[in-house]
Amino acid sequence: MSFRTKLFLAGFCLIGFACFAQTNHNQPTAIQTGADQIALYLPALQGKRVGLVVNHTSIIGKTHLADTLLARGIAVKTIFAPEHGFRGDATDGATINNTRDTRTGVMIASLYGDTRKPTPSQMDSLDVIVFDIQDVGARFYTYTSTMHYVMEACAEANKPMIVLDRPNPNGHYVDGPVLDPKFKSFVGLNPIPVVYGLTIGELANMINGEGWLAGAKTCKLTIIPLKNYTHQTPYVLPVAPSPNLPNQQSILLYPSICFFEGTVVSVGRGTDKQFQVIGSPFTKYGPYTFTPVDKPGAINPPFEGQRCYGLDLSNVVASKKGLMLNYIFDFSKRASDRNKFFLATNYIDRLAGTDQFRLQLMTGVSEEKIRKSWQPALDAYKIKRKKYLLYP
Repeated sequence: MSFRTKLFLAGFCLIGFACFAQTNHNQPTAIQTGADQIALYLPALQGKRVGLVVNHTSIIGKTHLADTLLARGIAVKTIFAPEHGFRGDATDGATINNTRDTRTGVMIASLYGDTRKPTPSQMDSLDVIVFDIQDVGARFYTYTSTMHYVMEACAEANKPMIVLDRPNPNGHYVDGPVLDPKFKSFVGLNPIPVVYGLTIGELANMINGEGWLAGAKTCKLTIIPLKNYTHQTPYVLPVAPSPNLPNQQSILLYPSICFFEGTVVSVGRGTDKQFQVIGSPFTKYGPYTFTPVDKPGAINPPFEGQRCYGLDLSNVVASKKGLMLNYIFDFSKRASDRNKFFLATNYIDRLAGTDQFRLQLMTGVSEEKIRKSWQPALDAYKIKRKKYLLYP
């Protein structure tokens, strides 16, 4: 019996597992994640050497996926850890080292250090890989880049990969510049907008279907879909997806506020309001003040020990229709030296996926004209996106 056939034949014996907490009381039926529906993928793992691409968000109720599978006799041989590590507590950009999980004894292999993709020798020791990580729907969030490279490794080794789908908390809109391949990096591998409006499973299908893997190879991909989910279904994450996205407000603001990471403006790393405050020690942008300090998950944050002046956005209602560009427009216009507002590395070009956004801001192009310049590529992307939607 084929790998894919086993998965679908298992569907009739679905076991009801505890699903993630939902705070939306208008939602009559709670969302079930791919991981929750264990009977749909457990048969495909039995008797196999399994690799897991997981972190602290990979939970079924309150139990980690790795513990759940090991308790059911699944041979989990390797855990691959993305940015922020297996436990999700490493600082942004910090190198993740290979280690061994103290609880289970399973080897943890880093995919955020010298190696961003499982090696051929690692793939040789496995029969199947399961990917289960919570995404937030912004192109520069690196978990999707990790998924891309794992798919590539599976395609090259001719090994199957199962993606346990999870909701996208920013999946209700599509916006931003579509990535120009000239600006491809780990914070943007694929030609998609900043906010791409797909779950991680739908995005995996798009990567596969559009031939975006190296050599246009195809991964033997199976998606375990969500139940009771649409792209307009509000979803509050039960676990902070990374150290500097501590709550739902930060997650909803993140796609709009992250552009400031390419400027001389702090986004609150080293405070208790990460991605909810913006300010600079060089220009008094507003009445709110904060001072970043060294803390777990934010080692040596930008402007450590310096008082920053700006805005508290922790109570701002995030837009449900598109990126909120008013903040970066306002701050760039009011900068004491607009030529020094952007970091010398032009990191914002990698975040935006183009250098046009930076150049437009520097020359004072209006927000309306900038948005119009994005529209042709966005329209083409939206047509392409429709082919891969699994949910209304």
